[in-house]
Amino acid sequence: MHHPHRTALLLACFVWRAALSLVAAEPVDLSRVEPVAADQPVPTQDFFRPALLQQPALNPSGTHIGAIITAGFDRHELLVYELKTQKAERIDCEGDKDIYHFSWLNDQRLVFMLSGRKLYGLGLFALDVNSVHGAYPLLQYYGSALVSVPRQNRLQPLVWNRRDFETEKDLGVCAINTGLRTGKFVNALAAGVRWEDLMDVRDNNERHIITRYPVPGKGFGLGYLTDKNGNLEFAFTMEQGVQKLLRFADGQWKPCPIDLDTVDVLGCGEQPGELVVRGPRQEGQSRALQFMDAATGRLGEVLMQDKDYDFYGGGVSNGWLYRDPANGNILGAYYERVGPHVVWFSEGYRALQKILSGFFPKLVVRIIGSNEAQNFFLVAVSSDRQPVTYQWVDLEKRTAGLFKSSAPWIDPQRMRPMMPLKFKTGDGRQLDAYVTLPAGASKQNPPPLIVLPHGGPWARDTWGFDPEVQFLASRGYAVLQPNYRGSPGTSWMFPESDRWDFLKMHDDVTAAAKTLVASGLVDGRRVAIMGGSFGGYLALSGAVKEPGFYRCAVTIAGVFDWEQLIRERKFDRYDNPTFDYFLRKLGDPANHPERFAAISPVRHVASVRVPVFVAHGKDDPIADISQSKRLIAELDKHHVTHENLLVSEEGHGMGHLKNQVELYSRIEAFLAKHLMPLPTAAAAPAPGSASVTSDRGTP
Repeated sequence: MHHPHRTALLLACFVWRAALSLVAAEPVDLSRVEPVAADQPVPTQDFFRPALLQQPALNPSGTHIGAIITAGFDRHELLVYELKTQKAERIDCEGDKDIYHFSWLNDQRLVFMLSGRKLYGLGLFALDVNSVHGAYPLLQYYGSALVSVPRQNRLQPLVWNRRDFETEKDLGVCAINTGLRTGKFVNALAAGVRWEDLMDVRDNNERHIITRYPVPGKGFGLGYLTDKNGNLEFAFTMEQGVQKLLRFADGQWKPCPIDLDTVDVLGCGEQPGELVVRGPRQEGQSRALQFMDAATGRLGEVLMQDKDYDFYGGGVSNGWLYRDPANGNILGAYYERVGPHVVWFSEGYRALQKILSGFFPKLVVRIIGSNEAQNFFLVAVSSDRQPVTYQWVDLEKRTAGLFKSSAPWIDPQRMRPMMPLKFKTGDGRQLDAYVTLPAGASKQNPPPLIVLPHGGPWARDTWGFDPEVQFLASRGYAVLQPNYRGSPGTSWMFPESDRWDFLKMHDDVTAAAKTLVASGLVDGRRVAIMGGSFGGYLALSGAVKEPGFYRCAVTIAGVFDWEQLIRERKFDRYDNPTFDYFLRKLGDPANHPERFAAISPVRHVASVRVPVFVAHGKDDPIADISQSKRLIAELDKHHVTHENLLVSEEGHGMGHLKNQVELYSRIEAFLAKHLMPLPTAAAAPAPGSASVTSDRGTP
């Protein structure tokens, strides 16, 4: 006799086994740049393969575009493209090395950063556009980071040498001579020659340094800020867990009377000694973007104040200040509301935005740069279904065209729209979330749901193309991305203490998930929770605290015991400022054992009633692998069904494509197995005793 529930189960098992066979068969192939045929499933690698092109930037006069590219390999290279002749040249490296950042110094010279194994910075290098294969080293094994390119002396950039790998000391900021080179280095980069085999690294570093600036204060250096012309002006340090701001004046660092717990510095202002800050909290109002005098701490003119959202920026992808390329003055501010938003302070740029939006109707158009004459622009064009494409716009000729697409192998027509969702927290506040439904979903055919809280926790999910979300939707899942309290933009609604209240963050995620389930758009009996970093913490918290709601959980590079994290950071407290910072913000575990017990879900694994997937990189410098190993041990102890993927030579997340493909293929099979339709409306199944472990590589 035909039984509909049995048929559904058999079909689900077939789908799961098919998924497993597909996982095993899918190779990593980066030679194809076109979308697969419409009658074929989109391969896992297409969602996670590195962008074909990213970080495009014009040189000052607009004759060349530089960009980071991948050219058929899981490796980042440098492209130099001449607009007039359309000549393109690649600068690549041998082995597991990547060029991960570059900056133009002038029209002819640029500098770039090189990394090894997608984990470690190897140094700063330079090249000229008329000899792109003659790259030469400037600084190596100093943990160098470019601070600025001074407008008056572009060939002597400022570099922060964060750590000498030999002495372990912070060497502070220096100006370097980028014109000094040795003939025997020509073509060495492309040939894969080791710099240290050619000359003494330390001697070469010292030869390039022109001016050293004093290391600020006694605390840990956190970063530097220059004035609008690129001259060194401010430093951020941390002492005993307290962030401090210093100003460079009269050849020395002087403390500024600014409480960085109440004011967030987002950039320099337009006058000497001036900052742009997110101002202090005001009861019932979002925080203003405004000027501040660093020497006195006095607040100045308000640049903008959104009625509903804080501006969030300061070097993150969610928001930034756009500056005049010729003089450094502030022209506008990009930030996130429910969707991407820009405020222009220049009437000319308001008109320009309308022109650009007219070139690309129904798409988000963001200016990413221009030549100094401001008549030739690079813009990023995207949507929730279309990965970013980089376009050029010539205002004098009133023409526009495609430079490169970041992911031409993605067909936007096959991607799914992302819809905003408002939900209420337990204390009555309204927050944002985003919902992506798979093809064919409806109230008559509700799909299973993946709740996907972001990491951070002080980050934010935004409206736009998200490869992880689209991958899950392509496999038949609805995806919910809740912006819980602490997510930038709406923090003004909550007391400052809520930024560290992890239990309330969990409650917000639960409230968002139950709001969506109540809508009838998803199957409330087939819900999973999944996340990376702090999102991995929230995923395990969901499995612990909501055992009857979730069917399974996936954690990637999570922290599960905050006392353990603080204890581990104590061992390097003299080299790392985070021990004192966490101690100050979360409290001392010795004095508040009940608080740490409550926020550490690994201590409550006995409450878990659903299968758990645990993934982690063994060389993670942010969330140590010991966190996941401890979780696995607890899952074993309490006989909770689990699968594990621990990978050598990976950091906070999977940097190598082959490991990303394996991770998400394993997750796909895990979700297919545990979110299959239930034969009845019974509660979620009790935990089993099986354990599947993949411990790749050596410790």
